Amino acid sequence: MYRQDMRWQLVATYNVLVPGVLSVCMKTDTAESLFYEANQLLAGGQFAAAEDKLRLALQMEDGLAEVHANLAWLMQQQGRFAEAEPTYQRARQLAPEDTQISLNFGVMLAQQRRFDEAEHLYQLVLQLEPDSVFALSNLGVLLASTWREAEAEACYRQALELDPAYRKASFNLAYLLLRLGRYAEGWYMLEARDGLEVLDNCLSEEPDIFRWQGQDLSGKSIIILFESGHGDMIQFVRYASLLKQRKAVSVSCLCHPQLKKLFTTMDGLDNVYGFDESIVFSDWDYWVPLLSLPGLFQTRLETIPASLPYLHGAPQVRQHWSNAMSVAGSSRRVGLVWKGNPGFENDADRSIHDLNVLQALADIPGVHWFSLQKGAGEEDITASLMPQPITALGADIHDFADTAAILMQLDLLIAVDTAVAHLAGALGKHCWVMLPAYQTDWRWLKDRHDSPWYPDVMRLFRQTVPGDWSGVLQEVRSELLKLI
Repeated sequence: MYRQDMRWQLVATYNVLVPGVLSVCMKTDTAESLFYEANQLLAGGQFAAAEDKLRLALQMEDGLAEVHANLAWLMQQQGRFAEAEPTYQRARQLAPEDTQISLNFGVMLAQQRRFDEAEHLYQLVLQLEPDSVFALSNLGVLLASTWREAEAEACYRQALELDPAYRKASFNLAYLLLRLGRYAEGWYMLEARDGLEVLDNCLSEEPDIFRWQGQDLSGKSIIILFESGHGDMIQFVRYASLLKQRKAVSVSCLCHPQLKKLFTTMDGLDNVYGFDESIVFSDWDYWVPLLSLPGLFQTRLETIPASLPYLHGAPQVRQHWSNAMSVAGSSRRVGLVWKGNPGFENDADRSIHDLNVLQALADIPGVHWFSLQKGAGEEDITASLMPQPITALGADIHDFADTAAILMQLDLLIAVDTAVAHLAGALGKHCWVMLPAYQTDWRWLKDRHDSPWYPDVMRLFRQTVPGDWSGVLQEVRSELLKLI
């Protein structure tokens, strides 16, 4: 996901006390104190208490732009866009030259897909502050999200010319370049991603372990550190075998606990740890962030390490699920996943929330459906609009080793953009992935209907209109009928 810049106001502009006007000074000072108290509460995530303080400040003095701006920002964070909009408008009316207010308001408009209005605000900010790297980067996000890639790239590069250390612009440029398959520069820019600087600073204090940046690994041990979500880990853990080829004596991986059992099936990994375990980093010579590996191995589209499968289902787990899935008989076994993790920032677009569209799959003959939906959406299985016959497996799935064992016994998985799709590809199982049109993840590249990361097993079905899954499901239905 692209990263936009927005923030609440940290400095009031109304805190000058005027000698000789005691009643006004006391009133302003009280409102000012409430403003700063609210800021402290905002910094601590105490939104309800902060809102009370801000509203009380406005009761005392309604003409304080910063208070209106922070109240609008607070409501925006809670998705209360209808309430936030007039509050932003009031703040802009009171302080038309305050570019941060307009910038934040523009972000909210972009979140609502009101792109023309948001772009207008960003351009107004740039008229007032032509060197605003925040406005340039946010405008770039808007342009990239509306498929104006060349203009977006120009905005990011202009921002970086003004401030080479501005990490959001670097990350946004990385996202754009990687999505376009321009890996050489994309991997380099990806080093500005969230959290990497913190990780680097933290482990730099460890005296006996160093960050691997391509050094000779002969006779050395190295640990891959987890980043991002389960899908990222599944996709890029493949690089463990390349580290082994560099003659590392030991390659370990720190991952999400739900992945630990699955990753023990991978050739090239000697040890796997969940991040809920205590480990001593000095046990290794080197550490490396997962998402730095493609760049360190100079991965290009034509050199992606794509030997499949690189993960496997544990035999003892597979036997358990073989018995559970015998209900399908001689029918084709097709898995279905229609929702991802709701905590993911683009989940509203990548997940199917209207189950009506799944009716397109309801009457396909010769198919027994298996729901691999786990967590969010698991309860949807009772809806009459789901394809039938369907067997729900989610309640008995405990980790990704279970999911892998299920996938090994399917003829096909049909899924939205989730970790389960990446797992199917890593197992060498056929998978059809349904992708959103809006801010499609960079890992699927642009306009392709296959994935070079999972050759010959992955097929991509893309929305042509943002939010419209019906066309995608009709295409999936047609192709599934051909397959049967």
